[in-house]
Amino acid sequence: MGAVKERTEALGVSRVHLLLLSGLAYLLLLGYGVYALVQAGPRPVLLPPPSAPLRGNLYAEDGTPLALTLEGERFYPLGESMSQLLGFGERGGLRGLEGLEKDLEGLLSQGRSVTLTLDPWVQAMAERALWEGVQKSGAEFGSLVVLAPDGRLLAVANGPAFDPTAPRKDPSRDVSWRNHAFLVPLEPGSTMKALTAAMLLEEGVASLQTPVEAPMARRVDGWTINDVVPHPPRLTLKEVLKYSSNVGISTLAEGLKKERFFAYMEKLHLTDPRPLEGVRVARPLYEPPGAWSRAAYANHTFGQGFLITPLHLAAAFNALVDGSYHRPYLFPGGGGAEPVFSPQVAQTLRQALAEIAVPQARLTGYALGGKTGTAQVVVRGRYSREVYTAWFAGFVPADRPLATVVVALYHPKGQIHGSQVAAPVFRAFASSFLAYKGVRPVYAEGR
Repeated sequence: MGAVKERTEALGVSRVHLLLLSGLAYLLLLGYGVYALVQAGPRPVLLPPPSAPLRGNLYAEDGTPLALTLEGERFYPLGESMSQLLGFGERGGLRGLEGLEKDLEGLLSQGRSVTLTLDPWVQAMAERALWEGVQKSGAEFGSLVVLAPDGRLLAVANGPAFDPTAPRKDPSRDVSWRNHAFLVPLEPGSTMKALTAAMLLEEGVASLQTPVEAPMARRVDGWTINDVVPHPPRLTLKEVLKYSSNVGISTLAEGLKKERFFAYMEKLHLTDPRPLEGVRVARPLYEPPGAWSRAAYANHTFGQGFLITPLHLAAAFNALVDGSYHRPYLFPGGGGAEPVFSPQVAQTLRQALAEIAVPQARLTGYALGGKTGTAQVVVRGRYSREVYTAWFAGFVPADRPLATVVVALYHPKGQIHGSQVAAPVFRAFASSFLAYKGVRPVYAEGR
């Protein structure tokens, strides 16, 4: 009996172990079954997190970021600088509504970035000079355009300043958002006399020493042409530019057929609706020469009767650097040159403009040159006696130009003449620009 009991006890122990092992195996098989069932069932689809709207960036020529998209928002790292040119887009949606944001929508919306020729330092100098000039003169708005001799746009300044991230005001009352330099055509006024003089020199109609009878007023086809600055009754062409004589320049220009004058306007792209590739620019407003009366032609010679943008005027004046019209460009690789005047004519005229420059445009030690303009603005079909555009167009410096500069101030209050309000803006910019370029002043002996 003892031997049987021992076997039974040994067998009982073995059964316990078997039961435990069986239970463990069952649990493992059950777990595996559940795992297999889950793996065999439908799996959840993991979607990538939503991405920000695709939009390219804008950069200055030196790589400075001008417009970036971060977390679905458009940022302008330089704030108010270049803001009217760069423009702005929809809140959140980012679609371009104005400026380059609109003009380059096709590229930017595809995520393609664009580099501009602008120099942020030159732009800052231009804006500082212009914004101060707009404030001092009480002008409604203003522009300052800076072109390199090859046509490259170095700065496009507009004032007053505009914050593209601030709440937007009524665009019919607040025009600070507008790129006036490209979008507002104006009569160029007496700045045109310098280009008319270049035509006369090129055609051999006159030299700078050619004399002309220039009373303070003359009648043409029943219209009276007046001069503003008192001057002798007989002037040379150079003195016509010095005293800004409407009578003198229009009389000398009678030796040049109006069709030939208009041909030069075309060569200088003053009639060009697209002077800048890929960017909106306001169309010039003009009549063909066949529609000009004798009085209308006279008016054209001193900048009345047609409207152009500050960009048009800057590009035309730039032809006086080497005699060729250099198409302005805002994107690297653009441009192109077309001969208009001989290099000698361009140099002769620049030298004359430096010698006759108004005191407000001068800097001691530098040869700055240019031409002022004070253009009446047509209001309700008549030339206003209250609303003017003050201009200055010139070269920094005039002997070896590094830049062609045009300043326009619309509707200044109090002082209205280009010599009073636009020339000081030109000088302020020139002072900073020459220092930036490292151009040393040259003083006469004994000074």
